[in-house]
Amino acid sequence: MKEYIINKGIRPDQRIFPISYTAGRKVVNQAGKWVGIHLRPHDLRRHAATYASRSGVPIEIVSKVILRHANLSTTQRYLGTVSDVEAIRWIDNLYG
Repeated sequence: MKEYIINKGIRPDQRIFPISYTAGRKVVNQAGKWVGIHLRPHDLRRHAATYASRSGVPIEIVSKVILRHANLSTTQRYLGTVSDVEAIRWIDNLYG
């Protein structure tokens, strides 16, 4: 991934998006208010990881690439739990 960014001319100390963390946090908080929920940037991170995992992305990729966790166990605690209905749907898709 680093090589891709370097090849695009973006140094590790540069921002990809011209917005500060504080400004981004305000945008996310305001979006949550508009839809009537308490929303934080970390909620979006968790949602993206859970969505990727449930879409079939291997947990090792979610852990190392998306979340950049050092330990797989951190990612396992981080992802949302799977409901019984969702587990049955996955089993049906695999064996049905």
